[in-house]
Amino acid sequence: MIHRAAEVFPRSDVRPSYDGGMPDRAAPAILRTERLTLRRPIPTDVHAILAIHADPRAVAHNPSDALATLEEAEGLLTRWHDHWEHHGFGYWTVERATDPSTPIGFCGLKSMRLHERRVLNLLYRLAPSAWGDGVASEAATRVVAWARESHPEVPTVARVRPANAASHRVAVRAGLRRMPELDTTGEDGLEWLYVANWSA
Repeated sequence: MIHRAAEVFPRSDVRPSYDGGMPDRAAPAILRTERLTLRRPIPTDVHAILAIHADPRAVAHNPSDALATLEEAEGLLTRWHDHWEHHGFGYWTVERATDPSTPIGFCGLKSMRLHERRVLNLLYRLAPSAWGDGVASEAATRVVAWARESHPEVPTVARVRPANAASHRVAVRAGLRRMPELDTTGEDGLEWLYVANWSA
């Protein structure tokens, strides 16, 4: 499976696709912040995907996301790649600008349906070694800014487990607001919703 990904990563001819009647705007392969580089995933990121998703601390609030084998990580990487190919955006690999050879996590957007509407679901997941210095907030803020600029008609949402205090703080710092009336239940239980650009 990883060989298939290696053959097609990266591509420069991503075409906009349609979901719900709205054209997608292709994202840049690289986003930058003061301290971070966010880049489209490449095949060798599979090892970071496995290391982070196999760490029980990183998936403590979402155990259904846990991975145990390289094959599972390859499958996840392929799904991320397919989302990029279909929509022109997806999850970025997060690296410190001072150490571009070492991925520290992932942050980005997935197109999905929520309460019968199309939304951009925000994900941020970092290696525990990168916790505590605002990196997640910095990455998520940059991604949300891109979503506002490129897809102003589509809400951005973060689904956060109630006990995940750090993730709640990141959602707020990224510019999302709590909307309890949109709370839902996911694979791991109740999810609190944080939203930007949601209109009745």
